[in-house]
Amino acid sequence: MRRRSATLGTAALALAGALLVWFVSTTLFPYHSLNHDEAVYLQQAAMLLEGQLYLDPPVEGVLRPWFFVDAPEGMYPKYAPVPAAMFAVGELFGGYRLTLVAVAAGNLALAAGVVREAFDARTGLLAGVLVLASPLFVLNSSVFLPYAPTHFLNLAFAYCYLRADRTESRRWAAGAGAAVGLAFFARPYTAVLFALPFVGHALWTLRDEVGVDALRDPVALVRGSDAVGRQATTAALGLVGVGLALGYNTVVTGHALTFPYAAFAPLDGLGFGQRRILSHEVVYTPELALEANGRVLWIFFAKWIAGGLVTAALAGLGVAVAARRGLTARQAPLAALLVSIPLGNVYFWGNFNVLGGLDTAGDGLVSALGPYYHFDLLLPTATFAAVVVLAVAGRVRAAVAGRRTVDARAGRVAAAVALLLLAGAVGAVTADIAREPVERNAEVTDSYERAYEPFEGGPPVNSLILLPDPYGNWLNHPFQAVRNDPGYDGRAVYAIDDRPFATADAFPDRRLHRYAYRGGWAPYDGSPSAARLQRVEDVRGDRLALDATVGVPAGADSVTVRVGTDDGSLYRVANGANSSVDFRLVVTDERVAVEGLGGPEETLAVDGVETVHASAFVDYGPGGSFTYRFDLPVDATDGRVRALTPEVELCRGVRSCGGAAAYVPETAPDGVSVETDLTATERDT
Repeated sequence: MRRRSATLGTAALALAGALLVWFVSTTLFPYHSLNHDEAVYLQQAAMLLEGQLYLDPPVEGVLRPWFFVDAPEGMYPKYAPVPAAMFAVGELFGGYRLTLVAVAAGNLALAAGVVREAFDARTGLLAGVLVLASPLFVLNSSVFLPYAPTHFLNLAFAYCYLRADRTESRRWAAGAGAAVGLAFFARPYTAVLFALPFVGHALWTLRDEVGVDALRDPVALVRGSDAVGRQATTAALGLVGVGLALGYNTVVTGHALTFPYAAFAPLDGLGFGQRRILSHEVVYTPELALEANGRVLWIFFAKWIAGGLVTAALAGLGVAVAARRGLTARQAPLAALLVSIPLGNVYFWGNFNVLGGLDTAGDGLVSALGPYYHFDLLLPTATFAAVVVLAVAGRVRAAVAGRRTVDARAGRVAAAVALLLLAGAVGAVTADIAREPVERNAEVTDSYERAYEPFEGGPPVNSLILLPDPYGNWLNHPFQAVRNDPGYDGRAVYAIDDRPFATADAFPDRRLHRYAYRGGWAPYDGSPSAARLQRVEDVRGDRLALDATVGVPAGADSVTVRVGTDDGSLYRVANGANSSVDFRLVVTDERVAVEGLGGPEETLAVDGVETVHASAFVDYGPGGSFTYRFDLPVDATDGRVRALTPEVELCRGVRSCGGAAAYVPETAPDGVSVETDLTATERDT
């Protein structure tokens, strides 16, 4: 009955976790999170489903996804493929998010199982509940990042290892080795920090069996000793995982000891001294490491575990209680995780990066997703908090039942009341600390919803969509929700809007569009405010004409039209009394002119591939003026001229132009409007 109750309790815990993660993933993170690494793993998962290790883009410079290494063989991600492969399995069964659900359920079941192996079933179930109630677990289990999947592999290793130790089964030992090997392949340093305490336990169990005489005949030692055989099995399969990781390195980077992340950024790794990734660098000193990790640990215990500092204090007392009772060799590895994980993370500068600025508490990714490099610390924290809670409940029950006038049932009731009071306190603290990151992520999702509104229902069929690049020449950074299929043959192809003509030529059968948004890319601050997907015409001929009509709201003094190329600028002034102003840009293979506004016959030179800039400044006097801006891509390299529909912006200030002020017709004020028509003509023959 006890085993059945424990099984049912664990199943209920896993089911509750699965449902919660599905709800959070689909409602709080429908467009993914602030951490753009999600797109890396999902892009990699799609590649694995197609049997690809590399992407082979048909155009250079505009199709490189975020955190992909550009190599002669193609582009490959900086991360190991194990988490992506786990996400890919979910897609095989109907959707990537199914993996999130399965991993969350598995982590809770395994957490309860590991603690049950080390302590008992009640402690295991309570520890699992505390893990489930932790904001760090819920939020990180709901996004496509590697921390929950790697934790699953680490927990599988711990469970199989402890089960093998108890049952003396080499089959469970093999499971432990396979799990830790995959964990190493997924995140080597994370796996090492988690495995170290269990390695210590393994050496302790062999202390009386391995001596100088035994080492002279290791084969006989393995065959003759169950303990040695089990540990050898675990070690051998674990080393297979190490071999797989090194083999993968050899294939993609060309060197077994060069991991993909090091190929991407050689100074982005473990250790002190100069650390760098892209343009971000710092001298990571031991002093800085201790300061940063101290803050990360404080944030972990104060804001990201169930009950916050209450549970942290209980965990500390739980270690003391377990030690006073006599910490067994099977329990010691869980306690040692409270040392190996925090100390090991001091050596990793990523814990400095998640903080943002050290002078501003929690302004980096830690504010939205927590200290995810310490995800494995949830298990020992919850374990020893559960130990002391049950110890207190037992004391209460025993104290009440010990009175002559009170029966045993009253003791159980008193213990239950004490647990409910403690659960209420932990629940209240958890609700309070979870509110801030949930609200922050909800604000981000609201901004994402506005930004991705043009893609609602999917992108246009057979489309080629040009994207802006607020963070540099990267796809999926920040636009995670719109990704290319590995073969560039999906419903849409996405490319950076840097080489539009070459990109259009590479996909001649696709309809061209341009995506733009209004406002800076600051989702945590409610921006963008609107977005647009603009149909783009690709025209060519001996002579091109761009006809533009811009609305002029009542009260304007004048409208000044400016046209500029690398050759210079020319200006025309129109009367602001009219409700609209019409003008025409005429482009040949050598010159551009403005027509329709009178003035001298001036032209500007057009040289090769460049952007012709035009603007219409509507003058309202101080504080009320605004500008229509047109960026017309032109290619005049072969004796003829080619152009694409211009990008149109509506700028309330000079600084807002240049990519963050897209004209979105549905949100334009009264009297503000833009119409353009791009046509081509041929010479008379």
